[in-house]
Amino acid sequence: MTDRLLLTFNAGSSSVKIGIFRIAGSRPERIGKALVDFSDHPLTLHLTEGPATFDLSLKGDSGDDLAGLVDEVFRELGTHFDLDAVVAAGHRIVHGGDLFDGPAQLTDRTIAQVHSLTELAPLHQPQALRFIKAVRHLRPELFQTGSFDTTFHATQPDLSRRLAIPRELHDRGIKRYGFHGISYRYVARALAEKAPEVARGKVVIAHLGSGASLCALDDGESRDTSMGFSTLDGIPMATRPGWIDPGVLLHLLGPLGMTVQDVEDLLYHRSGLLGVSGLSGDTRALIKDNSAHSREAIDLFTFRIAGEVCRLASTLGGIDTLVFTAGIGEHQPEIRAAVAERLLWLGAELDETANQRNALRISTSASRISIWVLPTDEEQMIAEECLSVMVAAG
Repeated sequence: MTDRLLLTFNAGSSSVKIGIFRIAGSRPERIGKALVDFSDHPLTLHLTEGPATFDLSLKGDSGDDLAGLVDEVFRELGTHFDLDAVVAAGHRIVHGGDLFDGPAQLTDRTIAQVHSLTELAPLHQPQALRFIKAVRHLRPELFQTGSFDTTFHATQPDLSRRLAIPRELHDRGIKRYGFHGISYRYVARALAEKAPEVARGKVVIAHLGSGASLCALDDGESRDTSMGFSTLDGIPMATRPGWIDPGVLLHLLGPLGMTVQDVEDLLYHRSGLLGVSGLSGDTRALIKDNSAHSREAIDLFTFRIAGEVCRLASTLGGIDTLVFTAGIGEHQPEIRAAVAERLLWLGAELDETANQRNALRISTSASRISIWVLPTDEEQMIAEECLSVMVAAG
C-alpha cells in the first residue's frame, strides 16, 4: 500500500516553501522540500529529495491567480513523488486575530474568517489565501488546514497585549498579537525534549531571520513578545525598522507629504538593516563588508536584540535561558556573540568554541544564563498540526 502523503505551504511575501511529508505515526516524516522564490526570473522550483537537489524551471508566474503556477509545481513534484497519495495540505497563515486559538480545518467558513483578517496583515494574508484557493481549485478533495503565527501567543495576559489607546479601539482588534508563533511552538517543544528542566523556567527565544522577533516563555507558554499589532514592530529586521516613534509616521505623512503607500513601502521594504547600511538587509553581507554603515547596522541590530531580551526578562520577573533560532540565530556566531556581550551584566557568558561550532549549548558552565542554539522547523510543525486536525475530524 502506498504511504499517504501530506503537503505544507509556508508562503511569505516573496517566496513559498513547500514540504512533502509521509504520514507515519503521530509525527509526519519529511521526505522532500521545495522552494519557489518569486524574485527568480524565470521562476524555478528548487527541489530537495533526500540527498539529491534539482532546479526545475517553471513557465508560470506569481500573478494574482496562482492556480496555473501551483498546477505546474504539482506536475513537477509528481515526477518525484506520488502526488495521488496526498490526502492533506497544511498552510502557514500569519494572522489568526482573535478568531483562532489553534490550527483549523479550512472550510468555506474558516476561509472567509481568514480573509476578514486581511487588513491586519496586508502583505502576508493575501498570499496564503491565494495558495489555499489555488490548491482547492486543483485538488478540491484535499483536506486543508491553517496553522497561525498568532495563536501561540494566545496565552499572553491582556496587559501584554494592550496598547495605550482608547478602549473601543482595543475592542475592535487593535492590540498586540505577536507573530512567528509556529516557530516558537516548535522550538519550545524541542527545548522541552532536550532539556525539560530548562524549558520549565523563564526562557527568551530570539527568532532571528530576515523577519525577526523575540518571545518570553514561562513554563513553555508565551507571556510577551517583541512583535505587536503588525510584523513591523520590535527589533530591526532585514528591511523593516522594528520599533518606530509614531510621530515619525505623522511627520512622513504630514510635512514630508508621503502617501500611505509610500510609507508602507518604506517600512516593509526599505528600512531595517538595508536602510541603515545602504547596502543589504543580509547580515552575512554586512559582516563581510565591515564598512562604517554596515557595522552600524549590525551594532543597532544586536543592541536592540539585547535590549529586548532585558525588557522580556522584566515581563518574566527574571531570565534563566536564552535560545537563538532561525537563519541568523542558528548560523551566525558573530551576531550571537555581540548580543551576549551586551548581556554580560546579566551573567551571560559564551563558550567561544561552542559558539563558533553552532553547538546546542553555547554558554559556559559559569554563566548565570544558559544559552542555546536550536534549529526551528515551521514546516514540520505545520505538518503535525495538519495531521492532528485531520485525525480529530475523523
